[in-house]
Amino acid sequence: MGGAVVDDAPPGVKAPDGGWGWAVLAGGFVITGFSYAFPKAVSVFFKELILEFDVGYSDTALISSILLAMLYGSGPLCSVLVNRFGCRPVMMVGGLFASLGMILASFATSIIHIYLCTGVITGLGLALNFQPSLIMLNRYFSEKRPLANGLAAAGSPVALCCLSPLGQVLQYHYGWRGGFLILGGLLLNCCACGALMRPLLPPKKAKNLEESIPTEEKKIQPKKKLLDFSVFKDRGFIIYTLAASIMVLGLFVPPVFVVSYAKSLGYEDTQSALLLTILGFVDMFARPICGLIAGTKWVRPRTVYVLSFAMIFNGCTDLIGSQAKDYGGLVIFCIFFGMSYGMVGALQFEVLMAVVGTEKFSSAIGLVLLVEAIAVLVGPPGAGRLLDYTNVYMYVFLLAGCEVTLSAIVLALGNFFCIKIKHGETEAKLEMAVNAAEKEGLNRGVEEEEDHDGEEEPKGKVNGKVCALKAGEEEITVMETGEKEEENTSI
Repeated sequence: MGGAVVDDAPPGVKAPDGGWGWAVLAGGFVITGFSYAFPKAVSVFFKELILEFDVGYSDTALISSILLAMLYGSGPLCSVLVNRFGCRPVMMVGGLFASLGMILASFATSIIHIYLCTGVITGLGLALNFQPSLIMLNRYFSEKRPLANGLAAAGSPVALCCLSPLGQVLQYHYGWRGGFLILGGLLLNCCACGALMRPLLPPKKAKNLEESIPTEEKKIQPKKKLLDFSVFKDRGFIIYTLAASIMVLGLFVPPVFVVSYAKSLGYEDTQSALLLTILGFVDMFARPICGLIAGTKWVRPRTVYVLSFAMIFNGCTDLIGSQAKDYGGLVIFCIFFGMSYGMVGALQFEVLMAVVGTEKFSSAIGLVLLVEAIAVLVGPPGAGRLLDYTNVYMYVFLLAGCEVTLSAIVLALGNFFCIKIKHGETEAKLEMAVNAAEKEGLNRGVEEEEDHDGEEEPKGKVNGKVCALKAGEEEITVMETGEKEEENTSI
């Protein structure tokens, strides 16, 4: 099936920032919507599942948790498959898995059956769609990438606004089993979105040049790594991964429990489900607007700190929203949560792309999602157990707020001190290299100095030395030039 050679961006291919990229963006919009909205939309069926299988809140919350854990935890598998077979075939197979899982879950006879079908199979199918769609978006957009990320991320609230009330309608008319069956049919649209992911083609000149290279030389070229672990050498990536793992402990908790919170206050099912629609409606506009702002010249170099602000905003919203005592308070909470949640959704993968770059993004996103999967698997069920123990929703929202706020502090302070230290080390090494070059240049004699008296010293040279600083690996290389010059001058 062609593998990485077909799908990976060939040398000399510039991101078009438009053209077919808008079709890729449309596919990513739908995929993101299904991937992130499904774990929340399924929560509409929790009350009926509790009655059907005689389980607790923590047991039903585990369904959303497994879905998210598969979406995150299968990241390395997705990276390997994408690097081997390409985005398009992986996504189409993923669409079939996502649909099959929901269809099988409609025939469930126990909560374990739903864990395996909805959680594992559908979760894996969504993962095989979500990650490749981000990779393709990163390849098709460069200058407009923040805006493209914001627009693609807007698929999540749009789908949530649609799937949540749709779930209520399907449940009312067909029961939870019929609702699962119809939702499984909707997920087949992931296959159509996967078909839109057309690989970037090299220019004709570059293609002809590549064909002219002898076969022997092509074989000498190193093979592409299916999973590149060198990203862990990047301190920025490590800080991002740690902060994101703490964040997802609490980020998905409020949307999962806000409907049940409203029902516990005595409000009707339809009115309670409307809260997710309000949250999604605000989120829908927050993401593209945030992406547009993040693409400006002043904000784009500082997106990591903008993301930190968004996380603090989200955490504080949870802390304040925990005091809501009526439906009006929950509506206000959903409005502000939708704003902050949209900001985080629009920026989280843009920051990761900026940290690791296009070349390593396919491996980096798989690895970071794997690390986050553990936190995702613990977050909502842990909150569910806290609710079962205390029967007070306030503690659930307080816990989520503290976790998200802590992650913002880790990201902001970690990047601030890491960049500061890294910058200091870079300057020190550069100064040491320059001093060494100057010292060695003084010992080369007056003859070489007179040869260069009338010549302007090229940039980057110090007394006949070239000092090169490789910022990514913080290595200093001092290359000597002119040592083999013929001594044709005489004193």
